[in-house]
Amino acid sequence: MALTTLAGVGPKLGAQASEAGVETVGDLLWRVPRAYGQRPGTSLLGDLEPGEATGVEVRIIRSRKVRTRRRKFSLVEARVADDSGARKAIWFNQPWMADKLTAESHWYLEGRLEKGGFVVSAAEPTQGPVAEAGSGAGIRWQARESQAPGLADDSPRAAHSAGGEIGPGRWRSWAFQACRLAAGLPEPLPARLLRGRRLPGLTASFREAHFPSGEERAAEALRRLAYQELLENQAVIRDRRLRHRRGAGPAPALDQGAGLAAAWRRGLPFEMTGDQAKAIERIGAEIASTEPMGRLLMGEVGSGKTVVAVHAMLAAVGSGAQAAMMAPTEVLATQHFATLTGLLEGSGVEVALLTGSTSAAERKDLLCRLASGEVGILVGTHALLEEPVRFQRLGLAVVDEEHRFGVRQRAALDGKAPAGQATHLLHMSATPIPRTLALTAYGDLNVTTLKELPAGRSPVVTEVVSDAGRAAAFERLTAELDHGRQAFVVCPLVEESPLVEGRSAAAEAERLAANELAGYEVGLLHGQMKPAQKEIAMAAFADGRTDVLVATTVIEVGIDVPNATVMVIEGADRFGLSQLHQLRGRIGRGAHGGTCFLFSESSGARAARRLGAMASTSDGFRLAELDLEMRGEGEVAGTRQHGLPRFRVASLPRDIELLEAARQDLSTMDDPELEILGASVRVDRASGEAEEVP
Repeated sequence: MALTTLAGVGPKLGAQASEAGVETVGDLLWRVPRAYGQRPGTSLLGDLEPGEATGVEVRIIRSRKVRTRRRKFSLVEARVADDSGARKAIWFNQPWMADKLTAESHWYLEGRLEKGGFVVSAAEPTQGPVAEAGSGAGIRWQARESQAPGLADDSPRAAHSAGGEIGPGRWRSWAFQACRLAAGLPEPLPARLLRGRRLPGLTASFREAHFPSGEERAAEALRRLAYQELLENQAVIRDRRLRHRRGAGPAPALDQGAGLAAAWRRGLPFEMTGDQAKAIERIGAEIASTEPMGRLLMGEVGSGKTVVAVHAMLAAVGSGAQAAMMAPTEVLATQHFATLTGLLEGSGVEVALLTGSTSAAERKDLLCRLASGEVGILVGTHALLEEPVRFQRLGLAVVDEEHRFGVRQRAALDGKAPAGQATHLLHMSATPIPRTLALTAYGDLNVTTLKELPAGRSPVVTEVVSDAGRAAAFERLTAELDHGRQAFVVCPLVEESPLVEGRSAAAEAERLAANELAGYEVGLLHGQMKPAQKEIAMAAFADGRTDVLVATTVIEVGIDVPNATVMVIEGADRFGLSQLHQLRGRIGRGAHGGTCFLFSESSGARAARRLGAMASTSDGFRLAELDLEMRGEGEVAGTRQHGLPRFRVASLPRDIELLEAARQDLSTMDDPELEILGASVRVDRASGEAEEVP
């Protein structure tokens, strides 16, 4: 039902509401208040104290519009009175109030006494003499069917926030009409779940959320609406999982490649960790089935995810199929290609690289060899998703740093399988994903976690450094350089900007080479460099020809230089904890350990808390949870734009227990119940995830 069906909502206001994200009555009902309060005390005009928030019950003597000299805002002034005397009341930027404030009308006003008069923040007309208006406390919904519960009501008051050009009062009025219309809405949740979870019905929940009759009832209403959102989210995820398993046909059984994969594993010059061995066993069991695998391999930086992925890809090649590995950046794709080429040397498996920088001639030749099946493993960026890229028999797709890819992009790679067949999908992430996000954004995947680090890895010490300690930190850095080690300096900007404060990589590289790092070789790497320039810069650092690499977060993933033992992160307060953890993982990859210096541009308590947490633990999963708590689920790892749900009532991680209850209850629902719930999802679009179903 369009919002314009409500009284008082014309095309102009409807367009303004649409800009605020409200197009239908359903949108309005789900736009619940975020705060609740009580009516302030009521005072007489003669007893007002300057600056004190209060309510007054008055009679209008006269009113007028006032034009200010510069017309930056409008004023409405009224002479108001009660039994204690008269005062001037003022409304800012509400010119329409002048026509409503008729002489001898009675009003309840809230505001503060300021120098120029009583500045009104909220107002509503009352019926009859002023004395009667004050006795109307406790009015309930059932007693006022024609209008919303008033400001003078003693019930908890919901704070309907402004949105766009529409003020709180208008949202409140519209919400009341919407709640009356909601009386005819069907209940999407089974009665047994409502009873079992002690949740109110949908109609009552909307009413109590917008116009509560008590604090406990408001809390119960919000809890029920959050539960429904989370249940719908889990239903959509389950539907996506079933579509992947059933819709694309069977996947190839990759169980004939055990010989190739096993022989490669026996020849490795190191011993796998227990976590790696368990992951290989689980993945091997799944890809040996014709039911398409959907698994997330999640692990700490340096925990050996690539080795696990290579083992699975060899199983594909050994079974007569092909494998693909997609990375979000050319830097990471190039690094993977180099790693795989080294790991598979002598195996007879051809590994190829395809990125946006691949020349036309190389690309043409590569695509021919790929289509003929000559290329066993193709590594690349988004270029793998392009239509001309055709595999002879794609059996396994590995998506690295998978939180950077949207659902549709992952589905496009899955669609490279032969007609009528599906592809086994292995997603990898070195960014530890909190349990809350794992259940919402990645709930359609089985999860394998690598927490053990390979033997020989020394810990990285992290220190938060003030400006006073900057010189000492660089002295320690140069001492490491003098011992033959290398270092990173990470900057938040590529180049200096008049709009954004912060150190830039380009300027800092030049400054350091002339000052603190004079006499050492300083390199530069950032995302705006041409691919050939990036490759030269990375090769120089990897070969030890560059002592210090000044870079942006382009080094967050894909750089593996065991000799690097020091990292300086400028403007560390600008980054999320998960991103800082990723950056820190670039050092200490050898036997010498490492030190990470965090330089902050903020002196605030919030920044200090975040960086203090970074220095206190190396547990990426704990940091991911803290990041979620401090910055919100939409900002972790920059994933808001990549298919994570947008909840209108639920909030994570606060509602994690409610999420797990919804996930558990979903498994008990039968088809008719799911159909009703599914209709609710289609109508309300309760989460952004609903729009991401491929």
